[in-house]
Amino acid sequence: MKIPISVLVVIHNANGEVLLIERTDRPGFWQSVTGSLDFMDEPTREAAIREVFEETGIDVTALPSDALQDMQHAIEYEIYPDWRYRYAPGVTHNREHWFTLTVPVNTPVHLAPREHTAFEWLPYADAAKRCFSASNGAAILRLQDINAAK
Repeated sequence: MKIPISVLVVIHNANGEVLLIERTDRPGFWQSVTGSLDFMDEPTREAAIREVFEETGIDVTALPSDALQDMQHAIEYEIYPDWRYRYAPGVTHNREHWFTLTVPVNTPVHLAPREHTAFEWLPYADAAKRCFSASNGAAILRLQDINAAK
């Protein structure tokens, strides 16, 4: 059973491009890296590092120590009814913790074929619009605002 605590990692580069990946089980569903904790005590930062590597092949530990940033923001959302079978009976909501990851331009991406079929680098606004999840789009726009303020 999946733990109803997850991470969302918005991967971006210095060109103002955001990485989106398309789900294998839902063609046309584009998103940032996401994933549930593997165990209740797993730190969200460690889950973010693990999920980025599993889904994109990007090794966060090989990047500068400040490349992965906790956005200090979490949301609770209702789990899509079609996906509730993955959770314990009666679980209907998930708590998602947001992170950002800055990577070099032209960082190679190696998708996990069982999870994702395609990827694209898009400008912030285009990436936010393409996400099937409104909260994923909101995380991307929040990152855009943070970077614009720097």
